[in-house]
Amino acid sequence: MTSAVRVRSGQGAWGAWETVLARPDPRLRPGVISYRGIRLNLDRPRRRLEAPIGAATLLLGFEQPVRVSRSGRAPVTLVSVYSGPTTTPAVGEHSGRLSGIEVLMAPWASFTLFGTPLYELIDRTIDPDDLPHALATRRVGDRRNTVRELSAALASLPTWEERFGFLDDVLVRWSEAGTPSSARVVRAWSELVRTWGAVPVRSLAEEVGWSVRHLENRFREQIGLGPKVAARVLRLQRARRLLTEGRGQAETAAICGFYDQAHLSGEFRAMTGCTPREFTMARVIPPVSQPGVPTVDRMTGEATSLLLTSGRSAVFSKTGRVR
Repeated sequence: MTSAVRVRSGQGAWGAWETVLARPDPRLRPGVISYRGIRLNLDRPRRRLEAPIGAATLLLGFEQPVRVSRSGRAPVTLVSVYSGPTTTPAVGEHSGRLSGIEVLMAPWASFTLFGTPLYELIDRTIDPDDLPHALATRRVGDRRNTVRELSAALASLPTWEERFGFLDDVLVRWSEAGTPSSARVVRAWSELVRTWGAVPVRSLAEEVGWSVRHLENRFREQIGLGPKVAARVLRLQRARRLLTEGRGQAETAAICGFYDQAHLSGEFRAMTGCTPREFTMARVIPPVSQPGVPTVDRMTGEATSLLLTSGRSAVFSKTGRVR
């Protein structure tokens, strides 16, 4: 059963917003990390930059579409959205009206649910019903369910608690019918997350009893990223949190294992589309075009997102920076 929910909400001349955070059924944890219910009814469009994190995201949209842009890829407009592990930033845009449930998963849990080698989904944003091994092949009760049907069923329920409970039941059944993840991959991933990417790949391979090559191959299949690239994402995730807590760039670089401040800055630009200073300043001073609406990060306690000025679509430079 889903743990008790936490509700945050606000209302003003600009509209109303509500987010509801809940922990999934213990049978789904630690693979399924969290549920977040979303309901926005704002008077203007909203744009948000999403930085890479060590997780996959499934947005079960109830009605209104979102437009997602990534450097080097054509924008996509979808109601429900799957985003696997990423190494590049994305910008999500919507009209100001949005509702649904966002499911945050460890990459290996995403592999179990979808049965798709995750290297095929790196840095992509797609309709989950278009996956090669879509959830349409999973049976729930007496009938087949697509993500579209699941989203509609969730939207029809009267309370968030009922929605989360129903989602628990569905994901438990899908998980039990899915492709099992390797226990060694889960163990190696957990150690990489625990150390924020600091453990050497060779030590990781020795820890689980595999060769480095075999570990890399299984990671690409069930995590999507190789262990070295995954470590980069986790190091930068930690760096963003430390910077937004007020740590200096030189200190953050040393704590997180970067060679120096320049190395940190280069990784930051490559994976977030902005400099460390631009990111931290935008977290402190949100755009005046988004009054009263807080930045809601995908992972509790992490700095994953930025509100951007509304009014025009996202444009990426050749270096991947948001303009």
